[in-house]
Amino acid sequence: MSETPVPRVPGRDEDLPGVPAGPGDRPWLGSPDWRLVPQGPDWPQWMDDPAFLSDEYPGDPEEDEDPDNAPPPGLDDAELEALIAGAREVTAGRARAAEAAAQAGRTAVLAALEAVAAGRRGPGMPGSAQRVPGADASPAAGFGSGQPLDVAAGGAVLALFLEDAAGEDDRYAGASDDELAGVICGWDRAEAYASACKHAAAAELIRRRPAAGAAVAGEARMPEGWDEFAPRELGAVLGLSAGDAEEMLALAWALAASLPGTRAAFGAGILSRDKAAVIAWATALLDPAEARAAEALVLGRAGRLTAAQLRAAIRRAVMEVNPGKARQRREHGARRARVERWAEDSGNAGLAGRELPPAEVLAADQRVTAWAKQLRKAGLEGGMDALRARAYLDILLGTDSRPPAGGPDGRAGRDQDGAPVRATGGRGDPADSAGRPPRRGPSPDERRTPAPAGPLAGVIPPGFAGRVTLTIPAATLLDRAGRPGELAGIGPIDPGLARDLAAAAARSPRSTWCLTVTDGQGHAIGHGCARPAPSHGRGTPGTPGGPDPPGPARFTLAPAGQPGPPGGYGTWRFSAGIPGQPDLLIQIGPIPAGDCDHRHQANSHDPGVMLRHLAQVRHATCTGPGCRRPAGRCDFEHNTPYEAGGRTCLCNGNPKCRFDHRLKQDPRWNAEQLPGGEVRWTTPSGRQYVTEPTRYPI
Repeated sequence: MSETPVPRVPGRDEDLPGVPAGPGDRPWLGSPDWRLVPQGPDWPQWMDDPAFLSDEYPGDPEEDEDPDNAPPPGLDDAELEALIAGAREVTAGRARAAEAAAQAGRTAVLAALEAVAAGRRGPGMPGSAQRVPGADASPAAGFGSGQPLDVAAGGAVLALFLEDAAGEDDRYAGASDDELAGVICGWDRAEAYASACKHAAAAELIRRRPAAGAAVAGEARMPEGWDEFAPRELGAVLGLSAGDAEEMLALAWALAASLPGTRAAFGAGILSRDKAAVIAWATALLDPAEARAAEALVLGRAGRLTAAQLRAAIRRAVMEVNPGKARQRREHGARRARVERWAEDSGNAGLAGRELPPAEVLAADQRVTAWAKQLRKAGLEGGMDALRARAYLDILLGTDSRPPAGGPDGRAGRDQDGAPVRATGGRGDPADSAGRPPRRGPSPDERRTPAPAGPLAGVIPPGFAGRVTLTIPAATLLDRAGRPGELAGIGPIDPGLARDLAAAAARSPRSTWCLTVTDGQGHAIGHGCARPAPSHGRGTPGTPGGPDPPGPARFTLAPAGQPGPPGGYGTWRFSAGIPGQPDLLIQIGPIPAGDCDHRHQANSHDPGVMLRHLAQVRHATCTGPGCRRPAGRCDFEHNTPYEAGGRTCLCNGNPKCRFDHRLKQDPRWNAEQLPGGEVRWTTPSGRQYVTEPTRYPI
């Protein structure tokens, strides 16, 4: 019950004229100055008794009352104390009712997690589970330490209380720091609950998309596996890659089939999605009974462990439950050893070896550290992390990043031709015959030899040119604008790096150049490949592997005064401005964005070189939903099969990887190539998704 005062009426007998009501003034119960508000089903029936609200109750006229703190007429101190206690009990009952609503439908889950949840707020740090009922002081009061909402399980009702506490501006007005911390924990539990519900829905998708011939077992009635194209369908729905969708299905399957405790903790908000995934991945090799035994060893403390701590704990538990399978998993992983490359958010890139032998990884790591110490001893600046990264690349590229030896004036030493030199040991060059860094550092009796080409010679390492696909806007290349470029396998790169890479490529006669015209959205509508222009005495190409020509590249692009292909964009002369490199001519032809002129149509099943190239220009990656496999490693796939009368033409072909080639042939799926080059996919559920042509930097 809440005591809600109504504005006082001036001139009452108990009020002195002109004196405002003070905090100790108490109008009598039932007067216009009081209103008793029912708060729920726990409202006491006796409160509705008219006799109780009557102001004719005489009270005790002999009672000596404090005039500044008198109870309402008709109630003595004991009765007033009982009334206040009842009001507080109703307030506490209201909070308990809210908590009960938040826990509705999850009684069994909470019972199973009682031991886990004791003394905790949720996925965050441990907190008090002692409930301290009291009157609300702010919209977030229920989230204070130990309050009912602070220990309530995640759920939709909890989210409503959180939204109410946030206010219209999400500023949590009136909330203390402690209450705000409880709110953050509450949102964490609500987020986990929502994610658990999403994965439960994904588990149902597995039931409806079982693998062919998969047996169904267990109380959850989960098939042993899911259809190979289910990740593509889920990825299209959520905008995920097939790999990410596969991980989601794997987690959903594990939670439903093997890990009831983890599933319950996930739904209650004790475990986040990432922590639930750590347990699921570690126990994936175990059968359901073994998986439950392993999770039982860590579940009681999983909520308060970090992801790294939990990963170590569950791995240890798996080894205890079934060491043989743990060994088999390690051996299976070793067969999947690989080197991965990815783009960093900063614009740099990452490179790492995965599933490598542990002993060799430790040995390699020690070698990287040893060479980093040599770089530091030689005077290379930077912290140990930066030096280890430099050493890592030195070892991979066979370069030596030690600074050149200082001359008498303190500057880098030079040989007789003016080239920088490095200090090396008296018993050999800085790199052995295989191009590896030396096993020992510089010594006092160092002699000077020419430095090997390496990253310190410039931004671009040797061997870059001609090995990757670089896309750069012409305005950036010509230094007329600062628009980003794109490097295949890495992604967007800033204009400065794009120019440096283009200049490095221009110094190699093995580099090939193409020019693509785009519309306002970056879609290719014209393309041409460069060929050497008649030299007319302008010089000959440089020698591959020789020293870089002096001076920076200065690119120019100008009309050549020659007609291009009919309906195209003319012929252009392209020059890097490097002595020894010939100018290039580029004839730009159209890429149809509507009706096709079939100019590159082949008369057989296999496309010609130019047709395949133009298909890869229009779609730089596979046209499967969410697939990013480079088009150069894909099939030229006929939308209408060639055997059914389909053309081998740009209007009827696009790149698809082998997986999506088979996906398109599955009778439950359908793919249509639209006139503008888009590919419209229809999934087994009937939903449609469109893969548009590549958007190039503009």
